[in-house]
Amino acid sequence: MRRLSLLLSLCATPAAAQEVPVSGLVHVAGWRENALIGYGLVTGLAGSGDTRRSAVTRQTLRNILTRLGVTVGDDQIASRNVAVVIVTAALPASANVGERLSATVSSIGDARSLAGGTLVMTPLLGPDQHVYALAQGALVAGGHDFENDLNRQQRNYPTTAMLEGGATVETAVEARLLASDGTVGLILTDPGFETADRIARAINSRFGSAIAAPRNADEVRVRYAGPQADLPGFLAAIEAVRVEPVRTPRVVVNERTGTVVAGSGVTISAVVIAQGDIKVAITGERNASQPAYFAGLASDVASLVVTNSRLEVEEGRSDAIVRLPGTTVADLVQALARAKVDTRRQIAVLQAIKAAGALHADLVVQ
Repeated sequence: MRRLSLLLSLCATPAAAQEVPVSGLVHVAGWRENALIGYGLVTGLAGSGDTRRSAVTRQTLRNILTRLGVTVGDDQIASRNVAVVIVTAALPASANVGERLSATVSSIGDARSLAGGTLVMTPLLGPDQHVYALAQGALVAGGHDFENDLNRQQRNYPTTAMLEGGATVETAVEARLLASDGTVGLILTDPGFETADRIARAINSRFGSAIAAPRNADEVRVRYAGPQADLPGFLAAIEAVRVEPVRTPRVVVNERTGTVVAGSGVTISAVVIAQGDIKVAITGERNASQPAYFAGLASDVASLVVTNSRLEVEEGRSDAIVRLPGTTVADLVQALARAKVDTRRQIAVLQAIKAAGALHADLVVQ
């Protein structure tokens, strides 16, 4: 707790203005990865593949054997050494034929594990249904699943495996960065009108002409009139331009780990915080009163069940009322820490202050 408070107090210290390259604030429009997907079959599993109940597995295996010149009937396929899978990969914005990609292989049947399996040649398609890569090779699973005599041990999720460098690009792709109007778009990672205006002004100052203009809060358009071959050098010069970004007040909380991180200068209006809890527990205890042996001979004598209820009220040990004038998140956390309020309840306090409109920053809950 003391470390967290010290960290936030250091974050609250105003930092000197620092310029960063444009490449750290934007990315060029059109330069992105492309999703690929395919449907295939994994073989070589040690009895951990799909069961005979999976009709799609039998059909897929029969189709592959037929293309290889082997004719089999549906009743002849009963192996648990195969599994149907979905293969996904990311194609870079610019890729040449023969480049290697990594892929993720996930079971879509009832297989227990893909460990030790080999993916049969699988075409990877883009959104336009064209084949851009072929995937094939041995899989690496980050877990296992073993079962014997109703005893089962599982580690991680063995129904998903990686195919490191097992996909080969078959169709070259090239990103289109220059729009039809002769401009290039710079997309801001953290949108803001002031940041977009600063980027445009810095670019115009660097090149000595008004070639850049903010289109909106998340995009700056840059005009380019040179040859296509010189476009990479032009973009490299733009990315090297240095700009002082606008610091957006933000508080990031992680409820799973109980972490609170506040940016510098995050302020809170005057607020009164009452934090505490009362726990009420009601427990019941049943006792049976059995009749004596000779009483059991009578027809109107039976066992008696008595229920005793107990009510317990426990007040919270870390109850606190904190009154703070206009202050920062660091001061608030330090005050709550001195009141022995744990980290998770500090997060709840921050959420309540944000809902009350007293926290002057964006609250990001992860």
